[in-house]
Amino acid sequence: MELRPWRLLPDEMRTKEVRKYYNILMKHRMWLKVKRAFDVVVAGIMLAVLIIPMGIIALAIRLDSPGPVFFRQARVTQYGKIFRIYKFRTMVDNASKLGAAVTVDNDSRITKVGAFLRKYRMDEFPQLFNILAGDMTLVGTRPEVTKYVKKYTKEMRATLLLPAGITSEASIQYKDEAELLDAADDVDKVYVEKVLPEKMKYNLESIRKFGFWREIGTMVKTVVAVVR
Repeated sequence: MELRPWRLLPDEMRTKEVRKYYNILMKHRMWLKVKRAFDVVVAGIMLAVLIIPMGIIALAIRLDSPGPVFFRQARVTQYGKIFRIYKFRTMVDNASKLGAAVTVDNDSRITKVGAFLRKYRMDEFPQLFNILAGDMTLVGTRPEVTKYVKKYTKEMRATLLLPAGITSEASIQYKDEAELLDAADDVDKVYVEKVLPEKMKYNLESIRKFGFWREIGTMVKTVVAVVR
């Protein structure tokens, strides 16, 4: 994993707000290479271990509700690149046409099997393929849909210096995000104006304090949070 030269960043990212984060990451270029190697090795091992459980999950989804096993959606990753994220489907088919892009706690679109998968974050397992493809990393800012990225401030765009992640400090702190949004009259508005800015504080802090061992700690805390 390497940073592009500053001159090759997208125009909207070449700002003074992003530059300070870019300079921080440039000091950790060696760790960025280690991070990518670590991602590939761990993702490969996890897929080998999870292949049978993933097969069982796929069967359960098929039996629970009509529709595909996987949910694919366009998300934004490093440098603003659009990619297709993979998850196990946890909602009814065509759920994106039936409600907001974010999900509330008592969302009627969530299936029975989907509720279980979300609770233990098992729906995220297929993103290991996204990691091997180079579109994601184990620890990093969760990938947003394009319409939310367009709402980013200049500073928030610094999170696009690195690939999107499966987990992060923000994910841990806002693991009950769906419950927080449940009472909102306008889910999209509350997410953009309140939840997203707060999550970004954690994401930007993670770049300011970037370090390989800090990311290992985030992975451990994620496991603990899921178990709890």
